[in-house]
Amino acid sequence: MKTEIIISGFGGQGVLSMGKILAYSGLMEDKEVTWMPAYGPEQRGGTANVTVIVSDERISSPILSKFDIAIVLNQPSLEKFEPKLKPGGILIYDSYGILNPPTRKDITVYRIDAMDKAAEMKNGKVFNMIVLGGLLKVAPVVSDAGVEKALYKTLPERHHKLIPLNMEALRKGAKIIEKV
Repeated sequence: MKTEIIISGFGGQGVLSMGKILAYSGLMEDKEVTWMPAYGPEQRGGTANVTVIVSDERISSPILSKFDIAIVLNQPSLEKFEPKLKPGGILIYDSYGILNPPTRKDITVYRIDAMDKAAEMKNGKVFNMIVLGGLLKVAPVVSDAGVEKALYKTLPERHHKLIPLNMEALRKGAKIIEKV
């Protein structure tokens, strides 16, 4: 099975990190993966995005024009990527960054109040892990165990003490995602 994902939002929301953790999680589970970030001037407050493909078979190209799943964390990302979802695809959005919600009827839409949950946890840095937890609830492309292994692999050792907090955020995201 191959899943083609776009994650997009403002620079600083952890979009690229979320994609990297997702890709590494796939690697930890012996899957084929691609991770293709798109940033530049965007990373200082503009929109940044990352394409991740997780597959059981070889991936022919990391370049995509249509996606199975879109995670959009701001209005410009929704406007850009909602039309690029395949019919039957999944769109996940954080209510905090979206003024005009998605309108397509041929996709499944989920809302996750990740910004609110991060504030409740008193740690804005776990926002992206909450969103990732929501994604893995509705589309389990990798396991929680794979994510934990990926965190140990990607985070510097001095930050390994934060892994339990990140895993807690992942579990909270799985609990709060809601179908619209």
